[in-house]
Amino acid sequence: MHTALSQAIETLNQHILGKPHQLKLAVTCLLADGHLLIEDLPGMGKTTLSHALANVFGLGFSRIQFTSDLLPADMLGVNIYNTQQQRFEFHSGPIFSEVVLADEINRASPKTQSALLEAMEENQVSIDGTTHTLPTPFFVIATQNPAYQAGTYPLPESQLDRFLMRISLGYPDTEAEKAMLRQQTNTETKQVSDNKAIISPAQLTDWQHSVQHIHASEPILDYLLRLVQRSRDHAEFPYPLSPRATKALLRGAQAWAFLHNRDFVLPEDIQAVFTSIAEHRLRGSQTDYREDGLLSQRILDLTDPLAA
Repeated sequence: MHTALSQAIETLNQHILGKPHQLKLAVTCLLADGHLLIEDLPGMGKTTLSHALANVFGLGFSRIQFTSDLLPADMLGVNIYNTQQQRFEFHSGPIFSEVVLADEINRASPKTQSALLEAMEENQVSIDGTTHTLPTPFFVIATQNPAYQAGTYPLPESQLDRFLMRISLGYPDTEAEKAMLRQQTNTETKQVSDNKAIISPAQLTDWQHSVQHIHASEPILDYLLRLVQRSRDHAEFPYPLSPRATKALLRGAQAWAFLHNRDFVLPEDIQAVFTSIAEHRLRGSQTDYREDGLLSQRILDLTDPLAA
């Protein structure tokens, strides 16, 4: 693994204890130039992880608290008439940041949720007929409460498909939670905001470009396509994987290989990211996140990576 990336992940592990795999997936999602959905109960460290990622990579950060009365203009921005200059001026909203935390995204109305679609897909927003380009890099981290909690609106499948990965932090184990309590009683413990950037935004952008050139051989592409086709050929999978999901799987596997300092993709790279990329697409919006990844694991079990 690259030295700077190792330092970045080590720093993240100091703030989110006992979740090394989830943190590596979050960094992989950022390297793949995707967007991350974190579904969990309140108080699991979703916001802490978002702040820590932005600080470690030296990225500008903004937080949007999604509520039932949030309007698209509150997030995107609005044109306001300047009486002195007699013209409209665009006042950008909090979405114009390199890392945007869409906190409790499923508490906002579907109209407000859908305002994110263009931004996540095309890195731009259109307001009153004018297109405004978003910063580069642009990384959306959305947090979502379980659907059984009051006041939530399920994300439509079209929006779920825009998230490269969905993860859950879950409860820490006893030792990790004990270490967290020790940190709380240590007056010298650093806050997330105290961390200095380990990786510059320019370096991150270069790495994102490098990820796109990680080599995937023909057998690797064939294996990936067999996995995707398996979801389409069997009725037990209610929402087959789309071509966008196919591209997401390749990008995720390339980023995982890059994270492990390789310039080529192995079947193990696809398997490592498959559940976080495929499970929420396979289940759709009607089912809460399942950490067991039953549907995606079944596809992996049924598909031989060495088949001709």
